[in-house]
Amino acid sequence: MELDKALDLIADVPDFPEPGVLFRDLSPLFADAAGFKAVTDALAATVDPEADLLAGVEARGFLLAAAVGYARGLGVALIRKPGKLPRVAGRVGYTLEYGTATVELPEGVVEPGQRVAVLDDVLATGGTVAATCKLLEDAKAQVTGVSVVMELGALGGRSVLEGRRVEALRVC
Repeated sequence: MELDKALDLIADVPDFPEPGVLFRDLSPLFADAAGFKAVTDALAATVDPEADLLAGVEARGFLLAAAVGYARGLGVALIRKPGKLPRVAGRVGYTLEYGTATVELPEGVVEPGQRVAVLDDVLATGGTVAATCKLLEDAKAQVTGVSVVMELGALGGRSVLEGRRVEALRVC
């Protein structure tokens, strides 16, 4: 399947999780084998060849990072929401377009000096990805870049990540 056709499978859901927010639902894309493969292959091509590890952001980033990790022969660090980890190496809070949140890094999965590429589904305001990068850098890892399926350009997330390599398969 062509990448553009695969990306067209992403559904727009108005007023979720609250009024005024347009949610981008990747569920139809994940459910389509050819579409998921096209996106996985395209994301894998954006990851720095020097990366040692991928970081997938909960929850859709887990799926993407796992698929890309398999395709590229890389392991995956799962960046979690609070309360999900028995051992926490670090924690960073941040602001979303509609609230606040926190991400955590599991203890014992990122080594100092590792080169880590961050994968997520959507780059909106950039808060989640910026917090993930800080979390990894606090663990003394080097973030090699950020790869996302979709970037919501009007929300300015890329500006929060200034100086970082950011790859988006589609910018809306």
